[in-house]
Amino acid sequence: METVKEKISRLKEKDAKTLLGGGKDKLKAQHELGKMTARERLHLFFDNGLYQEMNRFVEHTSTAFGMEGKELPGDGVATALGAVDGRLVYASSQDFTVMGGSVGKMHAWKIIETMHRSLKNGAPYVAFNDSGGARIQEAIDSLRGYGEIFYYNTLLSGVVPQIAIIAGPCAGGAAYSPALMDFIVMVEGTGKLFIAGPKVIKEATGEDISDEELGGAMAQASHSGNVHLIARDDADAIELTKKLLSYMPSNNTEMPPYTGDGKLHIFEDESLNEIVPDDPRDPYNMMEIIEKVVDPGSIFEIQEHFAKNMIVAFARMNGRSVGIIANQPLEKYGCIDIDASDKASKFIRFCNAFSIPLITFVDVPGFLPGVEQEFGGIIRHGAKMLFSYSAATVPKITIIIRKAYGGAYLAMSAKSLGADRVAAWPTAEIAVMGAEGAVSVLYKNEITSAAEPKAKRRELIDKYKHQFATPYPAAEAGLVDAIIEPLKTREYIAIALESLKNKRDLRPQKKHGLIPL
Repeated sequence: METVKEKISRLKEKDAKTLLGGGKDKLKAQHELGKMTARERLHLFFDNGLYQEMNRFVEHTSTAFGMEGKELPGDGVATALGAVDGRLVYASSQDFTVMGGSVGKMHAWKIIETMHRSLKNGAPYVAFNDSGGARIQEAIDSLRGYGEIFYYNTLLSGVVPQIAIIAGPCAGGAAYSPALMDFIVMVEGTGKLFIAGPKVIKEATGEDISDEELGGAMAQASHSGNVHLIARDDADAIELTKKLLSYMPSNNTEMPPYTGDGKLHIFEDESLNEIVPDDPRDPYNMMEIIEKVVDPGSIFEIQEHFAKNMIVAFARMNGRSVGIIANQPLEKYGCIDIDASDKASKFIRFCNAFSIPLITFVDVPGFLPGVEQEFGGIIRHGAKMLFSYSAATVPKITIIIRKAYGGAYLAMSAKSLGADRVAAWPTAEIAVMGAEGAVSVLYKNEITSAAEPKAKRRELIDKYKHQFATPYPAAEAGLVDAIIEPLKTREYIAIALESLKNKRDLRPQKKHGLIPL
């Protein structure tokens, strides 16, 4: 009969064997690639390296050819719960040393069980992706596992934050789980994200491209916009994820973390009065304005390499988390194009789902014109912004800095779309279109019949700008609540946020709206 001491000894042996994953040689190979092991990632992620691993001794149940008698410690994934900055978080971490981290029936079950607990207990879910993909030997069971993971990604959506860390390969169908999550953090060099790899593309289309050019961090961040944050290595990815979590609540029934002291800290930066150039055609850096308004050092930009004409970022105002959406005049003059529309819409909807107020800074001459944009669906994509802002029930504060023309003005959280507070700088130009275009339409005959058409056109443009390209007609119509001196911007936003912290916005009862996809 086995003694208690022997039973404990057997547990320790089994535990040690599981912790070794695929063995010392494979752990060494993982390190040589510049990658942490699955449990090293969890150790660094959770406070003080303390976490509770779940279902550690789960093994595969496959009887497929080549799987009989094969030992797969933990079935290639470690799942755990622990504290991150003192708050409960659930995580799964794929173990590439065990059969390449491939996803089989029990591997998928462990991930799904973790997601279920995340949903049940209202805590964020973080997935470390490092896998060769579907376990071919388990065939349909592997596909079913992926399908159930996707299903749970959808169940968790809008209830708890979901963050994917791409720390190794993530290809084929596996890429859709991160795509269904809220944010993707990707490690440079070691992370790879694509549906079809270079070899498949070469065979199918004849195109030559490397792994890094196709599925590397910068490629997926700048071209497709799939990746939200780029990390130097695993440790940096973990730090970025922790920072990201610090701006958001644990679930949709809680408010975001508050780091303030209960007081309004108002300061005025006189340089704000000088940022906007006298010539409305000259660009400037919108990020400089944002930095001078929000809490110092609190800006955390998202997708900075994608659709640079639109800024989206988290920040804090008097310790409260806020979401920032802003046009960037340095890129495409701040015009809204297809990618910018998608970028802003996704961010708006995330913030709305998790009670994060929206602050919008506007300098937009219009939607980007062009055949490529029209055929690419700028109408459909631009409508996503109109829908997202209109559907958002969180506090919405808009600051119009300079240009605010036509439908693009509306798309940037105009009063007509439900903005709670709208303030304009004296430099704001709110109109259907720019003065040059408007004059060409309104005074075509008068200009062509003038003795000096160019001089007449200039005269009419100046007259139009003086009468209409200002914030005052909009203020007179109640579409602008206040015209403020630029250096008063923080004060205006801070007071507005405080007044809106108990906002209630009742909407018609329905299953869900139909966003134009």
